[in-house]
Amino acid sequence: MQLTDFAHFLRWQDVPEPVQTRTRDFLLDLLGVAAGGIGTRLSHIIRDHAADQFGAGGASARMLLDGRRVSPAGATLAGGMTIDAFDAHDGHRLTKGHAGCAALPAALAMAEATGHLDGGDLLVSLLLGYEIGTRAGIALHRTAADYHTSGAWTALSCAAIGARYLGLGAAQTRHALGIAEYHGPRSQMMRCIDHPTMLKDGSGWGGMAGVSAAYLARSGFTGAPAITAEGDDVADLWGDLGQNWRVMEQYYKPFPVCRWAQPPVMAVLSLMQAHALKSTDVARIEVVTFHQSLRLATRTPDTTEQAQYSTAYPAAVAAVRGTIGAADISEAAFADPEIRRLAQGMVVTESDTYNTAFPARRIAHAVLVLQDGTRLQSAPTEARGDPEAMVSQAEMRAKFHSYADPVLGEPRATALQAEVENLSTGQSLQRLLDLATAPAKG
Repeated sequence: MQLTDFAHFLRWQDVPEPVQTRTRDFLLDLLGVAAGGIGTRLSHIIRDHAADQFGAGGASARMLLDGRRVSPAGATLAGGMTIDAFDAHDGHRLTKGHAGCAALPAALAMAEATGHLDGGDLLVSLLLGYEIGTRAGIALHRTAADYHTSGAWTALSCAAIGARYLGLGAAQTRHALGIAEYHGPRSQMMRCIDHPTMLKDGSGWGGMAGVSAAYLARSGFTGAPAITAEGDDVADLWGDLGQNWRVMEQYYKPFPVCRWAQPPVMAVLSLMQAHALKSTDVARIEVVTFHQSLRLATRTPDTTEQAQYSTAYPAAVAAVRGTIGAADISEAAFADPEIRRLAQGMVVTESDTYNTAFPARRIAHAVLVLQDGTRLQSAPTEARGDPEAMVSQAEMRAKFHSYADPVLGEPRATALQAEVENLSTGQSLQRLLDLATAPAKG
């Protein structure tokens, strides 16, 4: 199926049931992550910025969990960065990034801005974010030497979402994709790994560029072609649209830290649990991982961004707390002396074998050196939630409520879950939009 046809004519009832289920699961998961991110300083700043600089002179949409009306591009910017502020959202191994983070705010904003409030259309639009975004991300990694953030390629998927809601023709859609690709933020991901700041993964900026591209194309602005979608060297990635569902390749994140840190975290947890250890039983933790995980080098974070882009800190948290929750990546947790002891003393090295496996697999192992000198080594370990071993819906729902209930209140969170689970063609989005955009604590 041609990309433009796929973007405009895919219907929810034509999507296989397992793909429908996975799309709904990630929709709810993303809303929970947004609730986790709403209280961050990053989210406060970007939402105020959108209200100040992206005023709704024409079409408007409410910002996620904020309620203020801004332009659709501004709502996408704010929503994407709010989700990105709390690094617990789904991702894809080969893109080394996150397709859903920008797609959901773009779809919600465009639905409200255009008044197309059909539940099936929202679900299809989110699915477009995964199908087009994942392919665009793989294509960009294949054709560009630098490692760009997710915003570089989610710009294309958000342009397609915008084009669908605006009812653009094939030629205009092609220009929207080209504009989005050209203006998408080709930001350097490893810079933010080495120097963690609020820039994060560029998802909000990419979403803003994509939605803007759709509106520009509607006005006659030209920008085709998008070479990551039309180049002969990436044609194989686009020929299976509607047959190979890339949403089924996304992973789920059980913890709100970078995916590259999660194999070491799981390796430490496996040893602590298998041997019924307390953190005080451990003299030192040694981690053997892949290079990109090694680059997450912050030991004693001062900000939540540094805590999320670290390997040693969350592995130490896991040893002390037995898990990693929202409170563990906030400033109140950074002074814990036991966490600091294990994080500062951790030995992190890289393995050629694990480097070769990356990015298709992310593998690490851990060694716990006990106070009596005993050395306990884990097996080679991967993170939980990879698509081949997806977690249960019950676990995903529990994660949603762990983030959403403290921010939204349990009744509102439960109502939001019900709206997502019942969403389908012919059902109005109005109730879901009201629940997802009303101001939230934080």
